[in-house]
Amino acid sequence: MLIELAIGYPQRLLRVIGHPVTWMGGLIGALDRRFNKKPRARAGGTAAVLILLLVVGAIAVALQWTLLRLPFGLPLVAVLASTLLAQRSLHRHVADVARALDDAGLVGGRRAVARIVGRDPDALDEAGVARAAIESLAENFSDGVVAPVFWLVIAGFPGAALYKAINTADSMIGHRTPRHAAFGWAAARLDDLVNLPAARLAALFLVAAAALSGKNSARQAWRAVWRDAPKHRSPNAGYPEAAMAGALGRSLGGPRAYDGVRVDGAFMGDGRRDADAADIWRALKLYRTADAMLLALVAILAAIFAAWWF
Repeated sequence: MLIELAIGYPQRLLRVIGHPVTWMGGLIGALDRRFNKKPRARAGGTAAVLILLLVVGAIAVALQWTLLRLPFGLPLVAVLASTLLAQRSLHRHVADVARALDDAGLVGGRRAVARIVGRDPDALDEAGVARAAIESLAENFSDGVVAPVFWLVIAGFPGAALYKAINTADSMIGHRTPRHAAFGWAAARLDDLVNLPAARLAALFLVAAAALSGKNSARQAWRAVWRDAPKHRSPNAGYPEAAMAGALGRSLGGPRAYDGVRVDGAFMGDGRRDADAADIWRALKLYRTADAMLLALVAILAAIFAAWWF
């Protein structure tokens, strides 16, 4: 976590060799082309997910086993694991939206938010852009930070790598489109399962962070989680979104448009719908506090384990 916070994933390295997630995406794309055949698309999708997990798991286990036998293997494994986290990059991308709204207005905000959300940017006003960025921050705090850290703690580098493979598969083929409604069924259900603990933990961290912030309300955050999170279309995304909405005193979620198609969604929180760049900055402050709490908890667990082990 500290490595990723300090240096992230170097852009030069990204241009030269890509990123582990892009490598997983390449394999998923190849499996999609090979196994997505009617009328057995669901069976093909299940087989594709199993192959993905076998390949990623075997490589991750082999890398960890090999590196830990080197003199400085543990730091090398830590560097590899840091590529599966998104603390720094998530903050940067969401902050870019706030800066764009401040510096370039609605046009700049739409352009920046289009890089992190899939909804139609041209359908968003300034408040819609701000809400989209905050919702993305909350959901990706769970998917991109808490979940990979959770599985890293549980099962080491292979656990985090397998989680990332499942999450990437869901983002690529887990949509209810004509092509992937059946083929992506296994990826979507498995992603729901592995994100279940992290989403609830992310909400708890955001509620706790709100308790430390004078302008954010932990009570409202908890009330929104308890009342609104189960109403979300996703069994997991509603928890961090509702916590963020309640903490900021804003209403997130609701209807949105994807590729010109309106999708109805439940509202998270009962605050005002208007939002702006200042609310994004407040959300980022809350995110930093919650992430620091996560880091502190992991450090405490590591210290307890080290004391017991040695």
